[in-house]
Amino acid sequence: MSTVAAAIPSTDNDVLELLRACGPLGVAELAAEIAVTPTAVRQRLARLLAQGLVERQPVRNGRGRPKHRYRLTSKGIRYTGSNFADLAWALWREVSKLEDHEVRRTVFRRVLQSLLERYASQIQGRTLLERMRSLAELLAERRVSFSVEIADQTRQLPVLTANVCPYPELAESDRTICALERVLLSELLGENITLAECRLDGGSTCRFQPS
Repeated sequence: MSTVAAAIPSTDNDVLELLRACGPLGVAELAAEIAVTPTAVRQRLARLLAQGLVERQPVRNGRGRPKHRYRLTSKGIRYTGSNFADLAWALWREVSKLEDHEVRRTVFRRVLQSLLERYASQIQGRTLLERMRSLAELLAERRVSFSVEIADQTRQLPVLTANVCPYPELAESDRTICALERVLLSELLGENITLAECRLDGGSTCRFQPS
């Protein structure tokens, strides 16, 4: 399983954050800003290129071999993106205050549908286990750690475990988000998923498994 966030050294994050703030840069510019050698910068860029977080653009300046400038890919932009937790919290709180229950349900349904449209095409696999692993990889790219294991070897029962809560403060104040997440996982995996264990009920993790 790909765990992008865990695999990136803090020194490589310096390069990512600089590219995010300043746009396309060359090796010499990066080396000057980070105060390391061009060789060290090239080593970091090689790792980031291999992970698909950075891409390079040839820049021709007269004759000779072209130089290169580096920029974030769409995957790199998502990885370095700002934390929208405060915005999500505020939006959820205001939607929850809607007095018209039907309007509130409609908003939640539309949010769910929007998430499905965004993620569904990225989930691969013929079996539930394969789809769970694909989903875990997708979430890892967004720095949300999930793991997959076989809980029952006889039945080959796969379990998706949230190693960290994606919505820690929000879930503690409104467990509707937990129900919405369960429905979203069920739709993405094509299987009715239950929340078998939850931190809010005293569990050590949140575990999702087929019902």
